[in-house]
Amino acid sequence: MTGIFNRASRMALDLLFPPRCALCGRGGVLLCVDCAATLPPADGARCERCWMPVSRASVCRHCSQLPPAFESIRAAYVMDGPARRLAHELKYEGLTSIAEPMAELMSTCVDAGAAGVVVPVPLHAARERSRGYNQAAELARHLAAASGLLYEPRAVRRTRDTAALARTMHRDERRAIVAGAFSADRRRVERRCVLLVDDVVTTGATLDACAAALRDAGASAVRCVTWARAD
Repeated sequence: MTGIFNRASRMALDLLFPPRCALCGRGGVLLCVDCAATLPPADGARCERCWMPVSRASVCRHCSQLPPAFESIRAAYVMDGPARRLAHELKYEGLTSIAEPMAELMSTCVDAGAAGVVVPVPLHAARERSRGYNQAAELARHLAAASGLLYEPRAVRRTRDTAALARTMHRDERRAIVAGAFSADRRRVERRCVLLVDDVVTTGATLDACAAALRDAGASAVRCVTWARAD
């Protein structure tokens, strides 16, 4: 109930107050052009699968030794500076309106011809009720609209609540925590290429576990897009 009230309050505030840039406070837009230009792009040499920085190889050692269930990850930005601040505002401060301009920027990472349906990484039902929304779903909904793709918010569900994944955790620890934590609806994803959306990727363990559930349900491929990558 608290989550529903919080979300209603945020929607009312969005209507009552004119938009202001979430970074500099300039009136008229949620993210101004000047501030968008300061976002640190996740570019340079990167693994074709998990998008981690690499020196030479096109696929990193981790993805070569233990190939993930997803085809690829693409992140628009590095989780640093203003990109980190926007992710924090969306996830923890309830600024759900910022998801639209964030998703528009993420859409440059999307090959619309290679994806059939957009699916957000789900929160556990109890956590989503507490927060009042799922930040990945907010991004996915706008990303689907910007890319002209079908949005399927209920294609995957989290079957058990998992412990928070700390950045200091080893890759194997993170994999163990989220293993088997998701279930996908075969009717919504069978024989479809899924564009799986989340706000931030660190080791890719959550995306991998979610992608495994989607592939088990018959998805032909899973490609991931996130706002930022924690390098």
